[in-house]
Amino acid sequence: MTRLAFGFSLVPTLDVGAHRELAVAAEEHGLEFLGIQDHPYVPEYLDTFVLAGALLAATRRIHVFPDVTNLPLRPPAMLAKAAASLDLTSAGRFELAVGAGGYWDAIERLGVERRSRAEANAALEEAFELMRAIWRADRRPLHHRGVHYTVDGLVPGPRPAHPIELWTGARGPKALALTGRVADG
Repeated sequence: MTRLAFGFSLVPTLDVGAHRELAVAAEEHGLEFLGIQDHPYVPEYLDTFVLAGALLAATRRIHVFPDVTNLPLRPPAMLAKAAASLDLTSAGRFELAVGAGGYWDAIERLGVERRSRAEANAALEEAFELMRAIWRADRRPLHHRGVHYTVDGLVPGPRPAHPIELWTGARGPKALALTGRVADG
């Protein structure tokens, strides 16, 4: 039988104190997950990964994850590094949900070229492959020349404290099929 877990998602407003209080209260009341929306193009929002670190530091049991990471704005090699670092510093309490990108007008304003839905989904699939390779056990240099991402000679590491699953947020039949094929949730 699959165990059901509960959590909530918050909007990363500038009120860090309120977010800390909410995270601690959620943990005290038995919630297991805390998601943080990732919209780096909104000026009134904190960076999701910085806020995740602060909330992981303020809690002891709750797992924190971006809800969902905006892949076009966070290259997979750096995303894997940030996720592993947050996981290590929180004793295995960081999770990772990644999306192919949805608000393209806002994403383009940050200097990223617009992708079609098909291109965005292909980039997500390639990013999952690359992140999993970066988290692998050995330290052999990684050479990946893909359609969307290239790393040449990257030594993987650090490894996360626990096997981070790759979750995704998806809309539409093709994105849902991709989720079923490559994502853990």
